[in-house]
Amino acid sequence: MRQAHQMTIDRTLLVYLLHLAEPHGLMSDVKLQQLAFLCELQLFGKGLKGLHFEFFRFAYGAFSKDLDNDLLSLRRKERVENFSLTDKAEPVLQILKDAVAGVETNERVIEIIDAVAGTYVPQDSGAITQSVEAVEISVPEQPEFKLAIRDISFHTTLLVPSRIEVQGTFALPSPVLAKLNAALGY
Repeated sequence: MRQAHQMTIDRTLLVYLLHLAEPHGLMSDVKLQQLAFLCELQLFGKGLKGLHFEFFRFAYGAFSKDLDNDLLSLRRKERVENFSLTDKAEPVLQILKDAVAGVETNERVIEIIDAVAGTYVPQDSGAITQSVEAVEISVPEQPEFKLAIRDISFHTTLLVPSRIEVQGTFALPSPVLAKLNAALGY
């Protein structure tokens, strides 16, 4: 289960991901879910943790109820309208930018999210879903046995960030988290 500071970071990075996607137009729940999943996979692949969403296999790739709840919450707090940021979300981006500058791990997390967004945001939902479903995953007990996500039963857990060991974690000091919570409306 995510801790309060992790939820703040997740919501902040979700706002950032939506910011990156906005210039490319049409966004959907499916596309956003797949983008966040691919971001987490890339981060873990580089030994980093930024997002803390648990994902399971769904009809259209990977799905996180935590991400879905965070998006709904951001809409209720009027930071997001449909999939577009409102003016109330702008301070979140500025606080994030200031907090990331000069912190190597945080900068690397943002660079990876930028790279994933740059590759996948211009694609349509179907293409992104195909990319996700082609991802091969394994369990720690049998790392040599890999299975494509498309071949995994629906509702099977795919990703549990709390169980993954990493070398670096996106982190923000308490005063910055407090500013972000205020900017996010919490």
